Amino acid sequence: MTTKRILVIDDEDGVREIIQFSLEAGGGWEVLAAACGSEGLALAEAEQPDAIILDVMMPDMDGPTTFGHLQASDRTKHIPTILLTAKAKISEQKQFINLGVAGVITKPFGVRDLVNQIRNILNWQD
Repeated sequence: MTTKRILVIDDEDGVREIIQFSLEAGGGWEVLAAACGSEGLALAEAEQPDAIILDVMMPDMDGPTTFGHLQASDRTKHIPTILLTAKAKISEQKQFINLGVAGVITKPFGVRDLVNQIRNILNWQD
């Protein structure tokens, strides 16, 4: 079985590092990281990850806008994307789901829970 590759797009260095550590240590996955939407789009096109974790609130290009660009490209529209957000209201989460994302994970998250949430959303069995 090949190792899953996940692209994390988040403008906060600390959050990106925690997610990367969590996914590598807890999931055994390879993690690619981008600090902004445009960098994430380029990495997604070039690297073709198995999934993308995408922060909602970012300067310049926010998560929903970045997701729209991913969906508009034949090279990236097939990649399941999970939005990461501090917006915990169910109505806000439903708006994100309606965009066509695979799922939504709210901040703050538990390090152990993060891997399980991703596995459940993507139906990955390790």
